[in-house]
Amino acid sequence: MSTPSRAEVVVVGAGLAGLSAATRLAASGCDVHLLEAGGHAGGRLATERIDGFVVDRGFQVLNTGYPRVAADLDLGALGLGWFERGAVIRVDGRPHRVVDPRQRPAAVLGTATAPIGSLREKAALVAFSLRAGYVPVPRLLRARERSTEQAFRAAGVGDATLERFLRPFLAGVLLEEQLATSSRYLDLLWRSFVRGAIGLPASGMQSVGEQLAGRLETGRLHLHSPVRSVSPGAVVTDSGTWSADAVVVATDPDTAAQLVPAVQAAAPRHVTTHLHVLPESPWSDPLIVLGQPHGRLVNSVVLSDAQPGYSPDRRALIASSTLDPTSEDEVRTEIAAAHDVSPSDLEHLTSVTVPGAQPAALPPLQLRRPVDLGGGLYVCGDHRDTPSIQGAMASGARAARAVLRTLRPSARPDTRSAP
Repeated sequence: MSTPSRAEVVVVGAGLAGLSAATRLAASGCDVHLLEAGGHAGGRLATERIDGFVVDRGFQVLNTGYPRVAADLDLGALGLGWFERGAVIRVDGRPHRVVDPRQRPAAVLGTATAPIGSLREKAALVAFSLRAGYVPVPRLLRARERSTEQAFRAAGVGDATLERFLRPFLAGVLLEEQLATSSRYLDLLWRSFVRGAIGLPASGMQSVGEQLAGRLETGRLHLHSPVRSVSPGAVVTDSGTWSADAVVVATDPDTAAQLVPAVQAAAPRHVTTHLHVLPESPWSDPLIVLGQPHGRLVNSVVLSDAQPGYSPDRRALIASSTLDPTSEDEVRTEIAAAHDVSPSDLEHLTSVTVPGAQPAALPPLQLRRPVDLGGGLYVCGDHRDTPSIQGAMASGARAARAVLRTLRPSARPDTRSAP
């Protein structure tokens, strides 16, 4: 395929960071072209249909508590279905619901009596949540930095709460069980849980990237266009070399480090997700079921309870995740026990291992890493901010502003920036 040899800005990578940068630059009047090695917009947000079921690449959700999600996406157009705020834990084989009482006041008693510690320890978790949710972000970022586990213990959270609820819950989010992640990232993440809701688009998570890509003019997004090298003012592809006033590298950390030696690849987190089908859901509400201490399963959830569009009929679609690469038969019994069904009831649909699901966020947390590398070369991605949809979109916005400061110094700045 022949391509133009000249663009004002070339963005390499059509994940959320690259799309966020490209759409802002295009809205400001820049001549932008976006090159994507894969076959879809959205990067790690990828979706396919298997036997009529909507299957995302791993267990992914959209958190409306992320400032960029709330500001930059048309959430109504995504047809979101919602999870309840909370989780199910199993102790001695019995399920117990731990639910945000703001969403379901009637669940206060059940949550208060759930075996995750004393009332004092539960009150400590509530106090931690109020602090993260409502203390101004600059104050949160000035707090002493430590590991996630150390932060919870310093807040008065005890072993039962930590081991039965917080560790398995956060392992599925942070993709690490040691809770070594920076407490500053924990504060920002917990803030989003307190303030937002967790949902799934009717057509799958890939539709988030497709919504952003739909804001670009036809012919600006070039799929199946791997980039071989970049330099200030030039992007080399298999079909030719693009010249540009600005080049924005918006790929995953490893690819960015290969293209731009000044970028250091972040330690990646991995996850394996097994998809199963049941004749019907074993639950009455859309809650995530947490794995047992010392088990291989991190969590399991009936996706179709939150988003009925993920199933072509009344059958239930279940996603179950492990941090270590696992085969389906290794965890089938554990998944069945989580939902109190027989292993023979589970129909295996597919399994997906994502080797670079997200970068690590260990102390010291490096927020807002430079996106302007000089000479018309820029970089963005969740490895420049926080390892999340928020981090990807925020870094893309920062990169766009940096480009505009050079190419459009008189342009009106983007006032929608958020931490």
